[in-house]
Amino acid sequence: MKLFDSELKVMGVLWREGDCTAKHISDVLKAEVGWNMNTTYTLVKRCIGKGAIERSEPHFMCHALVAKEAVQEAETNELIDKIYDGSADQLFAALLGRKKLSAEQIEQLKQIVGDWNGVGE
Repeated sequence: MKLFDSELKVMGVLWREGDCTAKHISDVLKAEVGWNMNTTYTLVKRCIGKGAIERSEPHFMCHALVAKEAVQEAETNELIDKIYDGSADQLFAALLGRKKLSAEQIEQLKQIVGDWNGVGE
């Protein structure tokens, strides 16, 4: 399932706040990005059509059907394939090259890599 940036903003409200009404999503996105109600409702309906949101009554309640982590993984895989020719190590090197890391951040990364290497052993 491909979600566009505007649809991800709608999903972001649901992921942060849990089940809520389309009106609440609209109010949040009006404050955050200045969208009017019609824009937000159109995007909510698009997400429903894609199977990312389930609508229930009363009051047009919305429930996320797709987890944030699943979308993050799919988006990351797409980025790696599109920009880094499928090479995750090139993406990792590019991210590390963007800024100086603190000793604590380096230790966290070592822990993540160590945990990941241990998977499947």
